[in-house]
Amino acid sequence: MNIPTGHRYTTTLGGRELVLETGKYAKQLHGSVTVRYGDTVVLVTAHMDDRESPMSFLPLTVEYEERHYAVGKIPGSFLRREGRPANQATLNARLIDRQIRPLFPKGLRRELQVIVTVLSADQKNDPAMLAAIGASAALSISDAPWDGPTACAQVGMVDGEFVLNPTLDLLDEGRSSLELTVATTKDAVLMVEAAANELGEDDMVGAIEFAQRELAPVVELIERMRAEIGLEKRSFTSAADVAPADVDDMREAARAAGLVDAISTKGKHERSSAVKALRDRLIDERVPDATADGAGARIGELKSAFSKVEAAEMRRMVIEERVRQDGRAPADVRDIWIETGVLPMAHGSAVFTRGETQVLGITTLGTGRDNRLVDDLGLEKSEEFMLHYNFPPFSTGEVKRLRGVSRRELGHGNLARRALLPMIPSQGDFPYVIRVVGETLESNGSSSMATVCAGSLSLMDAGVPIERPVAGIAMGLVKEGERYAVLSDILGSEDALGDMDFKVCGTREGVTALQMDIKITGITADIMREALAQARAGRLHILDAMDGALSGARAEISARAPRIVTTKIPTEKIGSVIGPGGKQIRELEALGVKVEVQEDGTIRIYSDDAAAALEVKTRIEQLTASAEVGKVYDGVVAKVVDFGAFVTLFPGTDGLLHISQMATDRVERVEDVLKEGDTLQVKVNTIDDRGKIDLIRPELEGLVAPRRPAPPRDRPRGGSGGGRDGRGPRR
Repeated sequence: MNIPTGHRYTTTLGGRELVLETGKYAKQLHGSVTVRYGDTVVLVTAHMDDRESPMSFLPLTVEYEERHYAVGKIPGSFLRREGRPANQATLNARLIDRQIRPLFPKGLRRELQVIVTVLSADQKNDPAMLAAIGASAALSISDAPWDGPTACAQVGMVDGEFVLNPTLDLLDEGRSSLELTVATTKDAVLMVEAAANELGEDDMVGAIEFAQRELAPVVELIERMRAEIGLEKRSFTSAADVAPADVDDMREAARAAGLVDAISTKGKHERSSAVKALRDRLIDERVPDATADGAGARIGELKSAFSKVEAAEMRRMVIEERVRQDGRAPADVRDIWIETGVLPMAHGSAVFTRGETQVLGITTLGTGRDNRLVDDLGLEKSEEFMLHYNFPPFSTGEVKRLRGVSRRELGHGNLARRALLPMIPSQGDFPYVIRVVGETLESNGSSSMATVCAGSLSLMDAGVPIERPVAGIAMGLVKEGERYAVLSDILGSEDALGDMDFKVCGTREGVTALQMDIKITGITADIMREALAQARAGRLHILDAMDGALSGARAEISARAPRIVTTKIPTEKIGSVIGPGGKQIRELEALGVKVEVQEDGTIRIYSDDAAAALEVKTRIEQLTASAEVGKVYDGVVAKVVDFGAFVTLFPGTDGLLHISQMATDRVERVEDVLKEGDTLQVKVNTIDDRGKIDLIRPELEGLVAPRRPAPPRDRPRGGSGGGRDGRGPRR
């Protein structure tokens, strides 16, 4: 049998061997690479269709497929096979898409598909990083036109030192103050995404530069693969570009007709209407009869020419005049207004409006049973803090069919969640499951950053004791040659026509999350440093506005939120709370509460009635209490016998108060001193090895001789016999 050997390339990344292989598996397509790092293995394929697509954009799809066999598990679904991708798999696909899409040539209209299949996951090394490297290698050696290669890695920060590709358990344990993903080309940074624990801007840039240096050998390795075994790049017919003569004609006519005034019209829809009216007028002058032969195609060409002129004029205004479409200077933030407590039934709510972008943030507090279990190929865990971002079509004044959650909504929600997470109190300090929802009501740029602000305000409105408020701002870039301008709080059009979308979130102390996507071949560290500094100034301005509306968490949680009372019992007492077949816990929950018992003995009691929760806590503590020698209890006489009284210290625990310990004088009959149901204070004198409790009256200490408890029955007392009480065996 002739077994293919393929081609194997290796390098070292973060002190571990990185292995890329091709030519051995999945050989029916143009680019196929397996990547191994530790015991994590991914297969990445890239293929371009032979036919031109009628679509007006690059039809690129990236799919990230997780297989449960990769961690030795059978899927938990009813059909016992994988269903739709998990949230993290979708986010990983989006991560790869963001770093490869900018490097395809403009005008390419052939369908491209990149598929990642996770074959083995050691739950130490993140498959997503390998998938990104594999996508770069597969595209590089394929015949698809692509201006790579790229490389991707994570950076952590432990004890002030950068760590490349930290293991998943290190990140899960919270030992790293940074979780940064960086994609680079040979010369520049292409994509950044990070979550951090209030990291300084200089440290963030240092981490990015560290990643770029460490990834250089991976880029060189893929370049060597392409040089040695790569296919010749396929030629293609670029989508029809606009004729230069049409652009020149439209530029001259549009400027004369007042293009600058139209672009500078206040208001998103008013601006759009003014620009459209100007465009249509110029086209009507050039194509007076829209029904004539060839008129449709000619109108399309002129629209494309006008779009180029509009974009060029907007960019010229920013670069040369330092003026933006809405009249702001590059570093200015739009007007802000805030309203809190807007929803009467919600636990916490706030509206954050910045210019024409508006988000309603809602916080809901739940019990431990409301947490989200994460069951993917990573470490098994639960989420007690969730954030969901919604972007309905009415937020942009459009009519669209409502579908499921989009990749964009998942991505924006994940970014906002990571921004707020470092400020969320621990479960020990605030044992609630928290859900924040960001409802986008209006959008003209930066709705994800408005979600961070609205979410932070709604958390404080609900009484969640977050450590500090968090704000977010989206930065843009317009770059022409060596000249550039960094823009704060970008509009939707500045995002579409600009060169960068750089979202930065944080507190007054530092950065908690960021995400950067570049539409050009990359930016330098100096531009990133300038953008971060400008973002900090904008963030502090927004935080000042938020402080003016709500300076901190409300003193009490919402009256509509469930009350949580927490106690802890010895683990060996858990059975006493649950009872046979759950009988005891059902009796407790019948008082109008929910009782959650954890393996470490922590018990959480949830109820809308605080008094009921406290009552159940008291009962649980009584059920699980243990008597302590020397401690005084308020007891109740449960039973009177000839030699004393049995006194209940707490439910299920009685002790004996001997007749000799009831009074200073001799007591002939116990009934002369105590009766069943009497209450009195007693003190635990001794507890024998069988758990028998001997009591005394604390006020009589020193006045009566302490009783010497009887020794255990299995120990002979007196005489030489070995039977009961030294009197020989009982007959």
